[in-house]
Amino acid sequence: MRIGVLGTGNMADALATHWARAGHEVTIGGRDAHKAERLATRIGEGAKAAGLRAAAESGEVVLAALPFGAGAEVVRDLHAALEGRVLLDCSNPVGPGFRLLTEGGPSAAQLLAAAASGAHVVKAFNLCHEDVWRMRPPVFDGRPLAVPVCGDDEAALARVRELVRNAGCEPVTGGGLERAGLLEATAALFIGLWVGEGADAQAIAPPLAYAAGPSHGQADSAT
Repeated sequence: MRIGVLGTGNMADALATHWARAGHEVTIGGRDAHKAERLATRIGEGAKAAGLRAAAESGEVVLAALPFGAGAEVVRDLHAALEGRVLLDCSNPVGPGFRLLTEGGPSAAQLLAAAASGAHVVKAFNLCHEDVWRMRPPVFDGRPLAVPVCGDDEAALARVRELVRNAGCEPVTGGGLERAGLLEATAALFIGLWVGEGADAQAIAPPLAYAAGPSHGQADSAT
């Protein structure tokens, strides 16, 4: 698969490294040519450096590894190059006080979709710190990390699911792009719990077997 990466930061580094090692053709695009070249060299595995437009044009999938606020502006300028491509959004619109910056309006993913209306936007990889994505693989207590994926185009979703598996994770169907805002709100909640409270966010949800409440037998055994 040909993958273009918009951005030269930590998320670009962490995810593109997995994909290059999996044999995909990766092109790193940045405004700063030297940063793009340094990242491509660090990733290795044939990764190339380019400008933003060339990276967008190179990819069947284009990762927008850009801060919230900058993402929509960049993809608006590249909308023609992104026509028909999968645009993967991993951003988190979280501000001071762990506040969701999009509250009451479109999600970050929907803003990208509006800025590049010919692209197939998919939301994924937004719930963990970049160092989790650097793990080879992200497995905890013997269980691979699950990655929710939201989007409207089935072919685009299939490509992103493959990239999730390339990172050593398991894709989870998150619904259409209208549900991307729920992923972004979950990130705001989790970051507030992890960073703000030092709490184990994973502990707030029961195991799947108890998601709808315990069965009759389990309820009896608990009394």
